[in-house]
Amino acid sequence: MLDAVLDFLSNGLTRASGWEVFFYALAVTHITIAGVTIYLHRCATHRGLDLHPIPSHFFRFWLWLTSGMVTKEWVAIHRKHHAKCETEEDPHSPVTRGIKKVFFEGAELYRAEAKNMETMEKYGYGTPDDWLERHVYTGRSATGIVLMLIINVMLFGVIGVSVWALQMAWIPITAAGIINGIGHYWGYRNFECSDAATNIFPIGIIIGGEELHNNHHTFGTSAKLSSKWYEFDIGWMYIRILETVGLAKVKKVAPEPKFEHGKLHMDFNTLQSVISNRYDVTAKYAKSLKLAWHDEVEHLKEKAKLESSFLKSAKKLLHREPAKLEAPHKEQLTELFAHSTALKTMHEMRVELGAIWERSHASRDQLLHQLQDWCIRAEASGITALRDFSLRLRSYA
Repeated sequence: MLDAVLDFLSNGLTRASGWEVFFYALAVTHITIAGVTIYLHRCATHRGLDLHPIPSHFFRFWLWLTSGMVTKEWVAIHRKHHAKCETEEDPHSPVTRGIKKVFFEGAELYRAEAKNMETMEKYGYGTPDDWLERHVYTGRSATGIVLMLIINVMLFGVIGVSVWALQMAWIPITAAGIINGIGHYWGYRNFECSDAATNIFPIGIIIGGEELHNNHHTFGTSAKLSSKWYEFDIGWMYIRILETVGLAKVKKVAPEPKFEHGKLHMDFNTLQSVISNRYDVTAKYAKSLKLAWHDEVEHLKEKAKLESSFLKSAKKLLHREPAKLEAPHKEQLTELFAHSTALKTMHEMRVELGAIWERSHASRDQLLHQLQDWCIRAEASGITALRDFSLRLRSYA
């Protein structure tokens, strides 16, 4: 009898090898990440796609089993994060709470906000409210994760506890810590969205594509998170597979700009396309700014005698959203512009361009006239990068 008990504790029912346990752990944690990104995030929160009841019910059950996640709580907290991003009301912003707090205590911040009934009522609308949600999932998170512990021990014996511990830590580490923490602190940015969101890594596999956080914050309702040719979003791949077999329907993706090459006359279609694709416009302007910087930097080093450290920080400020610049930053740029008329012009023209799609009270005729005037002045500026950008701007269709 004792031998049988010890054998069970050592091997479980499956008598799996170490590698088999490893690949099981890899699979179950990846399914959990897929459930978070496809169901909770892109479907339930942002409505970027509709899911058939089969995958919806599977993900709801799996997330309850492997993380104790309740749909309404997760959705409400994440919607509030977008609505109050980088402010004191943001439930998990490293900008206001510090990177260490969010990375190491992200799960605690989540649980604390889940107790805020105002958040639940205001942002938790449209989430499941069926019999399963009321009588099985809500208020019974511990039941799911204890059941998962029992299953793992039955399968693998004592080592199943380690697998279970990894499952319990997976979402707090990846979603709460890495995405909500590092994804607003470090990485690269394709687009100058209104907050500090960054892309952590261009290949989104380990965290289901959520690594592309800057893309997501720029196009919040898009079911697809990848944007550049070199980016890969495995969550989007799964969504396309589900759509192919009739288990999902994509509702929204980020707009892709269309061009009419050789077009020089600007019309209302041009205006609408520029406004709709403003993030693409600003990204391309940033590239033009880099070209202008390259043309000016040697002059700034040799003739203006500006230090390398000053130029390095000034270059970063040039690419920052003008509205986000603080007084010391503006002073630094003023000093830079005293030695470079071209960079001053590029900066001022960027501010003017952004104002075009921010003027909600102007008529279409007024906005079109402003855009046409902007292009005429850009092409007459004598700055090659600015002229080339303006010609490209005219071709938006």
